[in-house]
Amino acid sequence: MPDLPEDLRRALSDVAHLPRLLVACDFDGTVAPIVSNPADARPIPAAADALAALSALESTSAALISGRALSTLRELSGASADVLLVGSHGAEFDADFLDAIDETAKQRLAELEQTMTSLAQRYPGATVEIKPVSVAFHVRNAAPEQAQEALDEALNAVRDSDIHVTEGKAVREFAVIDTDKGAALDQLREQLDASAVVFFGDDVTDEKGFARLVEGDIGVKVGPGETKARYRVDSPDDVATALAYLLQARQG
Repeated sequence: MPDLPEDLRRALSDVAHLPRLLVACDFDGTVAPIVSNPADARPIPAAADALAALSALESTSAALISGRALSTLRELSGASADVLLVGSHGAEFDADFLDAIDETAKQRLAELEQTMTSLAQRYPGATVEIKPVSVAFHVRNAAPEQAQEALDEALNAVRDSDIHVTEGKAVREFAVIDTDKGAALDQLREQLDASAVVFFGDDVTDEKGFARLVEGDIGVKVGPGETKARYRVDSPDDVATALAYLLQARQG
């Protein structure tokens, strides 16, 4: 198992003794390694086991907050029933969410799907992921010399529309409602009356989560890149180690 940075180890030991704790993780690139085919993503077993065990502890909640559609997140994560799932960058908290989307938003979503699907056909390797309130335009498998051009063209296609754009790694996501992971963390914190939040994330979209953390919380960036998180680890394997360490400290 990888060693944790000493400052992160101390911080996890301290937060483990607080009355009510929320432990939240992004999915792809955080508890699940990044893969070429998004449908093949699966969590590292040690990370999944630690989240399940944390969620079973008294006064402790565990959550996965992902850009994935809620139904997809549920299927790929295989999370236990006690682990809270939040999909679509905080837009989906439960299966009844679609009932709250009005007809105008549904029409914009259908137009988005058509626009992005047509664009993807012009760039080999580009793919479109349809979600309940958004369309993600992926270029991870597109030719490197065309990837940025494809992303920029996708952005230009909706520039004059009432669409909310989220930047990610080799992806741009276009949503018909405005939401983010930071707002999702705030909502979970309030609902659970959490004394502190521990949040792990690797992507640009996770920075909005890190930005909402307050004194006493712990933000952990996975991998390289600028971040608002105070702590950093290298890989999903490190996240599994940190979760297991936090579980042991909380049990103790």
